[in-house]
Amino acid sequence: MLSNSERSVLGVFRKFRVSAGEMLCFYGPNHKKHRAALRALIAKGMVIEERFSGGYSLTQTGFAAMKECE
Repeated sequence: MLSNSERSVLGVFRKFRVSAGEMLCFYGPNHKKHRAALRALIAKGMVIEERFSGGYSLTQTGFAAMKECE
C-alpha cells in the first residue's frame, strides 16, 4: 500500500515518462517536498538514489507501481 505522498512522487516520474532505470532529478523545493516519500520508496525497493545530487531512478517494481497508479 502506497501513501498519497508516495503516489505523488510516482506521479512526477509518470509526468516525465520515466522508465525503469532512467534517472530523474529532483531539486530545490521539489526535492525537499518529496524527500520523505523518496526515502520510503527507497526502503520499499521501488526507487534507487543515484550518485548525482537529487537523482533517483525507478526499479522494475517502482515502474510497475507507477503504471498501476495511472
